Amino acid sequence: MSVFAHPDFDRHEQVVFCHDQASGLKAIIAIHNTRLGPALGGCRMFPYANDDDALRDVLRLSRGMTLKSSLAGLKLGGGKAVIIGDPHTGKSQALLHAMGDFIESLGGRYITAADSGTGDAEMQAFAQRTRHVMGATPRTLLDGSIASGDPSPSTALGVFVGLKAAVRHRLGRDDLTGLKVAIQGVGHVGLGLGRHLKAAGAELWVADIFDANVQQAMEELGANVVRPQDIYGLDVDVFAPCAMGGILNEQTLEVLRAPVIAGAANNQLATPEIGAELQRREQLYAPDYAINAGGIIDVYYQRIGGSAAQSDAHVRAIGDTLQQIFTRAAASGEPTSVIADRLALERLQAGGDAQPEALQRQAS
Repeated sequence: MSVFAHPDFDRHEQVVFCHDQASGLKAIIAIHNTRLGPALGGCRMFPYANDDDALRDVLRLSRGMTLKSSLAGLKLGGGKAVIIGDPHTGKSQALLHAMGDFIESLGGRYITAADSGTGDAEMQAFAQRTRHVMGATPRTLLDGSIASGDPSPSTALGVFVGLKAAVRHRLGRDDLTGLKVAIQGVGHVGLGLGRHLKAAGAELWVADIFDANVQQAMEELGANVVRPQDIYGLDVDVFAPCAMGGILNEQTLEVLRAPVIAGAANNQLATPEIGAELQRREQLYAPDYAINAGGIIDVYYQRIGGSAAQSDAHVRAIGDTLQQIFTRAAASGEPTSVIADRLALERLQAGGDAQPEALQRQAS
């Protein structure tokens, strides 16, 4: 199938297939839109079953990054990279350097950052071969401590803030004590979300395909562990998908019981129709690229030299953005996913001049 005929091709500006025989690198970089600025998005490493799955993921993820940056009020475009391989066993310095060379060859049109399967070490390796990488330089925080460039803590914070907004809107409660939350995927972001929820008094259930992640969640969070296939049907208040995309589909909706869906995973809806079905069933869905924007906000402030306080305030505004989406959806009867798309596209078409309401209030 031609890339141009692919169902997830959405007028992408550039799609680059990267192969380095010596290191075994196989990767794809997708630049969706640069109207608001250079395309910034993480580099994911995952053992895709086939090349078609990798292409579908990178096309969908890069489009999501365009909408995410637009909705968050950032002067950035949307892009993404995926490396096909096992993140636990398939990495080498040669492979990472080869990926860095491909990123550098794009001349700054695409800027990479950490994502699922990559982190500080990978960004440091990329930085040895390209200038167009974020998260490779430690930062000094207001208290004088040193933080890595890893944006995952900001992603987790934003999801926590957004989850609280969703719980307030759907369940009418501000106190999270005793709130039952099922977290699907307890990697960097899922575990970080779990820490916030535990501190707030929530009860946690977790599932992950990696045993080490499950063990850490048990030890650190005191979480209840269930099999990956059982996480959907739990009788909980919130389902927090923090792993791969496409997990809200016809099959999972048959068993999904939680009245609130709020998590960090990208591209959670398998199809747009799923958003409408969730609205019909009165299951409140926090649109993924709205609630998980904390990481890209963090990276943006690293890029422009902003302060930790500025970044934190912007991340916390995610709750206001989601409340705006929920209110409009309730008034119109449209899915929250449709409302989020509309708000993001309005700003994109305005060339970035129309700021989100939450940021307008901050500036006033």
